[in-house]
Amino acid sequence: MCRWLAYSGEPLRPSVLVLDAQHSLVAQSLNSPLGAETVNGDGFGFGWYPEGSTAGSVPALFHSIEPAWHDENLRELTESITSPLFFGHVRAASGPPIQRTNCHPFRHANWMFMHNGFLDSFTSIKRDLTFSVDESLYPSIRGTTDSEVLFYLALTLGLQEDPVGAMGRAIRRVEDLGRAKGIAFPVQGTIALSDGATLWAFRYSTSHRSRTLFHSVAIPALREMYPEADRLHQFGDTAKVVVSEPLNDLPGAFVEVPESTVAILDDSGFHHERFLDDGE
Repeated sequence: MCRWLAYSGEPLRPSVLVLDAQHSLVAQSLNSPLGAETVNGDGFGFGWYPEGSTAGSVPALFHSIEPAWHDENLRELTESITSPLFFGHVRAASGPPIQRTNCHPFRHANWMFMHNGFLDSFTSIKRDLTFSVDESLYPSIRGTTDSEVLFYLALTLGLQEDPVGAMGRAIRRVEDLGRAKGIAFPVQGTIALSDGATLWAFRYSTSHRSRTLFHSVAIPALREMYPEADRLHQFGDTAKVVVSEPLNDLPGAFVEVPESTVAILDDSGFHHERFLDDGE
């Protein structure tokens, strides 16, 4: 459906990953070997926390319905700023119209959210899902995508206090409504979520055949593995990236996030937790 990347660590020029990597996000928008769609040209989005941001800082957003490879502003922006945490997303529309308000990432206060996947037969459960969103949050939904509704449903269910638990409750709500409508596998996809300090990356689908998701290994370990790779010196020791598919072909540079798992990344590194295992 889409491709995305999320970075956290020392402040970095986003173009290093969005434009210049061997398999950059822009390159994946043109050719995505591991994606459900090879080309992701139905708009893009870029969100970032400015350098010097403190806890609770509101991220900035840039959305466009241009293909990522065709938008000069994306190059200008990502080559000009530095950010300690940013999201990039290229879209392949599966139904909702191509418009700026449907481009990821989505934002609420200091939170950012993006999704690669879909809620199956969304139109048949849209009314019930939307009515499940808190009345105070509903006016903030600006687009027509299933992803944005899922984000606001998770906010309704406590995302700001308990990100992993709230995302699980939101997904279970979708599954319950979907199965009541005869939808066998209501949820598919990978999700990135951040409050500006921590990055959560979820890989989950009702069918347990989710979209691909990877994250980088520790930069110091990579430098030991590939001492001749000068490019690695662009990154600080705490730099880490989560991606729909690897940004380079270096063996061992990326770890696949297992099915039904959330990867949690912060300044201390990363760890995995099981997410919505059967029986929960």
